[in-house]
Amino acid sequence: SHGVESAATGKQSTLRHRWYLVLKGSQRKYLRGLAHGLRPQVQIGKEGLSPSVIEALERSLVAHELIKIQIMAERPERQATTEKIEQELSCECVGLIGKMSIFYREHSDPEKRKISLPA
Repeated sequence: SHGVESAATGKQSTLRHRWYLVLKGSQRKYLRGLAHGLRPQVQIGKEGLSPSVIEALERSLVAHELIKIQIMAERPERQATTEKIEQELSCECVGLIGKMSIFYREHSDPEKRKISLPA
């Protein structure tokens, strides 16, 4: 298995291709605050995650780092879609409110980063 065993819990957490930061609770809260005024960048309809939707999400993450999207599916599907977006785009969901999901991915180029996270 590719899992890493936590000394504290003895449980395995699977590390996908999470090269990005694993955010602290305080950082997630900070990002949710920043996202409050954002409008949804992308709307995912009943057809789900098509290649064109993935491309649109990728462009939005590169341009903005923090994006809000609307997932128009039933709750179990929204959860699965959220996890798939995290995997496909190496980003992190920092908030879920109803049909809205907030995703963050730090820009790979330090010069182009728009958001500086609190320590």
